[in-house]
Amino acid sequence: MNDLVSILTPTYNTEKFIRSTIESAQNQIYTNWEMILVDDASADNTVAIIEEFVKKDSRIKLFKLPQNRGNGFARNAALEKATGKYIAYLDADDLWFPEKLEKQIHFLKANNLHFTFSFYDSIDEDGNDLNRRVESPNPLTYKQLFFCNYVGNLTAIYDADYFGKIILETSQKRQDWRIWLTILKQIKIAKPVPESLAFYRIRKDSVSSSKFKLIKHNFGVYREFHRYNFLFSVLLMTRFLFTQLIIKSKYIKKI
Repeated sequence: MNDLVSILTPTYNTEKFIRSTIESAQNQIYTNWEMILVDDASADNTVAIIEEFVKKDSRIKLFKLPQNRGNGFARNAALEKATGKYIAYLDADDLWFPEKLEKQIHFLKANNLHFTFSFYDSIDEDGNDLNRRVESPNPLTYKQLFFCNYVGNLTAIYDADYFGKIILETSQKRQDWRIWLTILKQIKIAKPVPESLAFYRIRKDSVSSSKFKLIKHNFGVYREFHRYNFLFSVLLMTRFLFTQLIIKSKYIKKI
């Protein structure tokens, strides 16, 4: 059955990247998808570029926020508009391989799964391949995910008919990790498609490029999402940092 996939893409001042991102969705071998872009009051030409695609491809839908509300709010707004059985995430600066959706949907159905993700490669801000592949444990358990986010946001797909639409508080950072934790708390184990199906763009101004911000936001997952007290959250962060720096590094491969 050729089920509809809803691709969620929040945008904010991404005129440099958004054209390539949309084209990577259009280039999918699996064609039954809708791409829901929610623009978070961009001040550049992002909206104008998206509108060019909207005029030519009815699968691409644009919604504009009247004022800047943050990436989490825009992603939730996109999710509310989604009508597909499957929810997929594609940030406005990342790229998918053409076979990405086809392989993942087949993998879900063949293995009777409701959630999956894949490995991914890294590119720099200008699109140059960094020859680095990020993999994950296979299978991935809830305990492993608890101490490290092994799931690349741009690779994840979940069955909204099974889980419902997973909407989290927009004020909380690391929203993607919280979604995967919510899912794995229910299903216990997740299986990735064991190959790279996407390009993650590393930008100089991204949260992931700032180690201090990353530590702060990850600490917030233990403190706010799991609601542990301050001291226990500090203890968990110690384990998190060990996992991130020592264990996860083993899953980052040169290619």
